[in-house]
Amino acid sequence: MKIAVTFRNTEGEEWYKQYIGERLQKLKKYLDRPIEAHIVLSVEKFRNVTEINLTDNGLNVNAKEEAKDMQQSIDNAVEKIERQLKKHKEKIRGHKAGAKSVDLSTSVPADVEEATDNRIVETRRAVLKPMSLDDAILELESSKHVFFLFRDIASEGVCVVYRREDGRYGLIETNN
Repeated sequence: MKIAVTFRNTEGEEWYKQYIGERLQKLKKYLDRPIEAHIVLSVEKFRNVTEINLTDNGLNVNAKEEAKDMQQSIDNAVEKIERQLKKHKEKIRGHKAGAKSVDLSTSVPADVEEATDNRIVETRRAVLKPMSLDDAILELESSKHVFFLFRDIASEGVCVVYRREDGRYGLIETNN
C-alpha cells in the first residue's frame, strides 16, 4: 500500500505517519492488490480533521472525520473506510455468486420472474403432486428446503409441510 500524508496547519510528526500506517494495515484484508492512500491531516481552530482517499483501478473510497483529538479523527476515518470497503466487497461477492434458484416443485422446474413490486423478489409456479403426508415429509427430509408444498391424496387439498425450529414438522392445510 502506497501511503502519502499531507499536513495542513500543523507540523508533520513522524509518529502520525507510523500510526496511520498501522491503522491502514487492517484494511489489507479487504483489498486484493496494492492501493494508493492519500491522507490529509489538518487542524482548524480546535478541530482535528482527517481526510482519507483510497484509489485503485475504478475504486475510489473517501472518508472525512473531525474530532478534538487527531488520533480519534484518524480512527473514525479508518473505520468509515473499512465499512465502505466491506460493503463494496460484499456487493462484488453478491454479483459473482448470482441468484441461485430454489426448486419448490418435485417434477416441473419453476418459472422465475422479476416482479414490479419491490417487496416480491420472484414468482414461481409449481405443479403439485398428489401424495400422502408421509411421502411429503420424506421429500422435505431429502431436500434442503424449509417447506414443501403438495396436494394431499385423502382430502385433495393443498397442504404445506414445514420444518420447525425444534426439528419437528408442522402442517398447514387449506379448506376445500
